[in-house]
Amino acid sequence: MAQKVQEKGVTGSVPVVDDPGRVRNVVVVGHSGAGKTTLVEALLAVTGTITRAGAVTDGTTVTDHDPAAQKQQRSVTLSCAPLLHEGVKVNLLDTPGYADFVGELRAGLRAADAALFVVSAVDGMDAATAALWEECAHVGMPRAVAVTRLDHQRADFDEALQMCQEVFGDNVLPLYLPMLGDDGTSTAGLIGLITHRVFDYSKGYPPEVRDPEAEHLPAIEESHNALLEGIIAESEDESLMDRYLGGEAIETSVIIDDLEKAVARGTFYPVVPVCAETGVGLDALLEVLVSGFPSPLEHTVPPVTDVDGEPREPLTCDPEGPLVAEVVKTTIDAYVGRVSLVRVFSGTLRPETPVHISGHGMAERGHPDHDADERFAHLFSPLGANLREVPFAVAGDLVAVTKSGTAETGDTISGKDAPMLMAPWEMPEPLLPIAIVARTRSDEDSLAKNLSRLVAGDPTLRLERNAETHQLVLWCMGEAHADVVLDRLRAGGTELDTEPVKVALRETFAAPSQGHGRHVKQSGGHGQYAVCDITVEPLPRGSGFEFVDKVVGGAVPHNYIPSVEKGVRAQMERGMVAGYPVVDVRVTLVDGKAHSVDSSDAAFQTAGALALREAAEQGQTTLLEPIDEVTIRVPDEFVGAVMSDLSGRRGRVLGNEPDPEGHERTLVRAEVPATELVRYAVELRAMTSGSGTFTRTFTRHDPMPSHLADAVKKEHAASR
Repeated sequence: MAQKVQEKGVTGSVPVVDDPGRVRNVVVVGHSGAGKTTLVEALLAVTGTITRAGAVTDGTTVTDHDPAAQKQQRSVTLSCAPLLHEGVKVNLLDTPGYADFVGELRAGLRAADAALFVVSAVDGMDAATAALWEECAHVGMPRAVAVTRLDHQRADFDEALQMCQEVFGDNVLPLYLPMLGDDGTSTAGLIGLITHRVFDYSKGYPPEVRDPEAEHLPAIEESHNALLEGIIAESEDESLMDRYLGGEAIETSVIIDDLEKAVARGTFYPVVPVCAETGVGLDALLEVLVSGFPSPLEHTVPPVTDVDGEPREPLTCDPEGPLVAEVVKTTIDAYVGRVSLVRVFSGTLRPETPVHISGHGMAERGHPDHDADERFAHLFSPLGANLREVPFAVAGDLVAVTKSGTAETGDTISGKDAPMLMAPWEMPEPLLPIAIVARTRSDEDSLAKNLSRLVAGDPTLRLERNAETHQLVLWCMGEAHADVVLDRLRAGGTELDTEPVKVALRETFAAPSQGHGRHVKQSGGHGQYAVCDITVEPLPRGSGFEFVDKVVGGAVPHNYIPSVEKGVRAQMERGMVAGYPVVDVRVTLVDGKAHSVDSSDAAFQTAGALALREAAEQGQTTLLEPIDEVTIRVPDEFVGAVMSDLSGRRGRVLGNEPDPEGHERTLVRAEVPATELVRYAVELRAMTSGSGTFTRTFTRHDPMPSHLADAVKKEHAASR
């Protein structure tokens, strides 16, 4: 790995800390294109972690090391980038901004103690970023805002700040204001609103610090007063506001101390203008990360249980406590194989120490429950794709482990003698199905192997082998997510294709019918003789299958009646007119004939199947399609468009109501045929500018419209 590190330009010693108080875990979030990765790269460069900053467009950044990220020129996976500043280790967790990769974002939130929201001074923010702010507020996660891309000709810091305050709330206030250069357009420095000091970056980083010009003071006085009032309002010293309103000058040290406490509590949210390319504001942002954001000691450890579900005493972030850690991300590295990013919540993780790995509660997504004992030979500090060996990882820190045969994303790592299980974090349900087919038989083995690896590392990916449609279906978060998954499968040496996703329909009878089954055959001296007559009646939806024997006079010997039923059931599984299972019918055996020598079990099975097929040919059959109840969560402005679209999908709106969580959103409930929802995850996102989400639950089967059913039948006939 040493050669790989040198190629990436990594410098200095590996940051190792033995005190959780000197760790900060910060997830970097924001919409795609806001400049998160570029900002992280710049912070790594100015702290000397790397020799030079790479570029997203060149595919040379530390955190966008994934080939898929370099191809798409945007982050597609969670990446950890630790740096050292003033003796504090800051683990920056760079997350994708595109909605398809929300699973990576969730993993970053799980591993972090605070969130840095990156907002572009050019493009503002999207609805997903606003929703994420509310989500962080719900759990009390401390937050700060970095307004980026100040060097762009269309940058407008004031407009970006106003948007942040409108969306995020009144306690979002700037610590600095940008200062224009001599050309009157570029940002050359910052003016500190607490200290009234100017930080001039016109000659590069670090800045020159000086007193402001006299003409600057009136312009910043209003912002200065608003900031002080905001900080004092959150102070634990209730007398401070009275002193301030009484005209008393409050010491700067007191203001800064109260600011840091309010930020750590998650009640005040500082805004820092930054420019990754010129270095403007990077030192100010580092100061917020180190001094304002809380350490893991101030973060509540998620609840734990025994592996059998019995609650355990709450844990704290204590390096001397029982070992409890969690796999927040698993990837496959071309050099070292499986790499797992681990957040240590309690205790200290050391190499060559036996540990217990538990994974429970994800069976529905292809992660069967598992428990195993392992031993990690090495621990690493990850810097993007680079792994630097470290001797241990204390509670609160992040570390990478390699070559685990068991660990999957979401698994709990604990002491071998005291195995535990952490409460899982909430993951969104994948709603875009992609049917894949291996090109050759040899590719099938490769596909199975590579799929198991991908599913182990991505909880937002669900694998389904549909026994009815005989398709292998990957449920993804969206098209971009699907593209990345397919590219990784192909990169693993699997040749595959995609095909249209089939929805599992049902067949039934629309009216009573009769069928005659005759199987008379002489072959090789062994005769086969069986005749049966049946009637078929439709039953209410959901009734299943009934078989009734009304044969009189022994026309069909008693021992062959189960054979007729078996043949009918087999034909029902194969389908009659479109190849889908038959449901909700009563089949009555009314008559038949047998031969004393040539009749057999197999013959009557065949006759029963033939009788059902004739009943279908002579009677009226219909196709049934699954109906799902969907709950769609959208901003109020899109409710009309969503409801109109549902009508076009043959949906039936059940009602709508304000979202209980607020945020000017509405919940729309409707019943929609599953055949109309195959690509709804993509289409809803396009319809609502990426802000709409939905869930779906199967309710029942209903008759498919005749013109659509006829098309399905014709397609089935053509494929036979």
